[in-house]
Amino acid sequence: MNASRKVQQLFDLTGKTALVTGGSRGLGLQMAFALGEAGAKVVVSSRKEGDLQEAVAALKAAGIDASYVAADAGKPEDIARLADEALARLGEIDILVNNAGATWGAPAQDHPLEAWDKVMNLNVRGYFLLAQAVAKRSMIPRKQGRIINVASIAGLGGNPPFMQTIAYNTSKGAVVNFTRALACEWGHLGIRVNAIAPGFFPSKMTAGILSMVGEETIANHSPLLRVGDDEDLKGITLLFASDAGKHITGQIMAVDGGVSAQTGG
Repeated sequence: MNASRKVQQLFDLTGKTALVTGGSRGLGLQMAFALGEAGAKVVVSSRKEGDLQEAVAALKAAGIDASYVAADAGKPEDIARLADEALARLGEIDILVNNAGATWGAPAQDHPLEAWDKVMNLNVRGYFLLAQAVAKRSMIPRKQGRIINVASIAGLGGNPPFMQTIAYNTSKGAVVNFTRALACEWGHLGIRVNAIAPGFFPSKMTAGILSMVGEETIANHSPLLRVGDDEDLKGITLLFASDAGKHITGQIMAVDGGVSAQTGG
């Protein structure tokens, strides 16, 4: 036991490596900054190379060792290539952040099957396939690793009336229990698996709802009377990724200004 380590040392990620999907903007990029600022070498991934180039330029400007791999985390062949290329860049992957995701708005009775499959393939199957690939090739052989899945408070309960996102809610509910099941199965292998469940953060995914309902209206339904900002995931990301959280696994942390506390989510 390293009881003598100071708190700054517990959170330090110097010498560690991380792969962040959906890392070119929004919450994924914020998480990539958190890991890189703590010392990790980071590879970010998303579908669009232009977005990734901008993200890596911003990370490098902050002194972070960063690179990118363009890949569609909803396609098994792209996931295999992403794992290959990330491992080639990093040598080993200590931290995996499963963040790539999609949503679709439609009444449940009219929800298109192809849209349901797109959401579930990216938000659930993609998480499983990438976790499986990284764990088999890097984490299990070394008996160490940290996996952070991005869920949502939408996976903790139903929707307010202005939201019709049955596939997204279902997928994020699956991520919640995927996280718990994987944590229990892989704990003895030295792999910790946790999930972050964000509330409303301004992003490309939430832009439509925020413009329709209004950011102030949504903020006023939160005990903290605010929506998330570009710092609010950094602390929990670092806790789950570092030795500061070495006795935490299978947990779902809502970062939502207290919204889920009101509903018991």
